[in-house]
Amino acid sequence: MVGTNMRRWAIALVAGAAIGLSGAVSGVAQAADSDDPIKIPIHNWSSQIVGAHVLGKILNGQGFETEFIPADSQVVYTSMCEGDIDVVHEVWQGAFGVAFEQVVGEGCVIDAATHDAKTREEWWYPSYVEEQCPGLPDWEALNACAEMFSTAETAPKGRFLGGPVDWLKHDAERVEGLGMDFEVVNAGSAAAIWAELASAFERKAPIVHFNWTPNFIEAIYDGKFVEFPEYGEGCKDDPAWGPNPDMTYDCGNPKDGYLKIGVWNGMPDKWPTVYGIVSKMNLSNLDIAVMSKLVDIDGMEVEEAADQWLADNEAKWMSWVN
Repeated sequence: MVGTNMRRWAIALVAGAAIGLSGAVSGVAQAADSDDPIKIPIHNWSSQIVGAHVLGKILNGQGFETEFIPADSQVVYTSMCEGDIDVVHEVWQGAFGVAFEQVVGEGCVIDAATHDAKTREEWWYPSYVEEQCPGLPDWEALNACAEMFSTAETAPKGRFLGGPVDWLKHDAERVEGLGMDFEVVNAGSAAAIWAELASAFERKAPIVHFNWTPNFIEAIYDGKFVEFPEYGEGCKDDPAWGPNPDMTYDCGNPKDGYLKIGVWNGMPDKWPTVYGIVSKMNLSNLDIAVMSKLVDIDGMEVEEAADQWLADNEAKWMSWVN
C-alpha cells in the first residue's frame, strides 16, 4: 500500500512540474541533480537497515536511484572520504563518534544533521541480577561479583558479552583501564545478544552485555545500564584523566550521545536536492526503537518494515521533502 501511495505521490509531483507548478521536488531533481545512484550503506543492526531502506524509498519517490552497499560500520567513514558511500544516517556517538569526527575534521565528510534522538551505549543487565549482586548498578559492585558472570570460556573471570567486533566499543580497553575481573567475548550479531538475553532471562541467570537506547529491548525486559566513571573527552587519549592515572578508557560512554547524519562532501554539489532532504531527516528515540522492533520482534522483512514506518509517519517524512 505504501509503495502505491509513494508512486502516486511521485507521479503527482512530476505532473505538477509539467504544468508549471513551482517548487515540485522532482522537477528540481531533473534539472540540477546527477543521475548517478546515491550509495547508502547497510550495517548489522536492524534500525539502521530499516532506516536505510526508508531513506532509499523516499529518494526513489523523488526520482532518484539508490544503491545499498553492505559496509563495515567503522570503515564506512573512510569509504565516504573516497566517494564510495554518500550518506550514513545513523552515526552513534558512543560507537562511531571518534571515526566520524576525524573525517569531518579532515573535510571529506559533512556533519549534515543531528537527530532529536538521544543515545546511550553501555554495559547492561536485567534487573533481577541486582538481587544476586548487591550494589548495582555501580561498576565496582559489578566487578566484586565478576565470578558470578563467568562461563567455561572465561572462568574465573566474568564474561561481558560485547557487540560485534566492528562496533569498536573499546570494552577490552575499559576492562584493562579500570582493572576489572572480566573478559570481553564479542557476539557475532545483535541477534546473538538478544538470544542469550532471552535464555538468561528465562532461567534468571546472571548476564551482563552490551545494550543501547533507543532500542526495543527496553520495552520487553526490565534492566539497567552499569554506571561507570563519568565520560569525558580526555578519557580516550589522556592517561592522567580519570581514576586510573596510567591508563585510558577508564570511564563510561556518553549518557546523552548524539545520533548524526554524515554525507560525502561532494553531495551538495552533485545532488543538491538529495542533500536538502537528507539534512532535514530527523528521527526520534521512538522512531529508532520502532524500526528495530518491526524486524526483531514483529518478524517483518526489512522492506515491509520500511513500508510500515513510512505509512505510519507520512507527515514526518513528507516534511523532509517539501
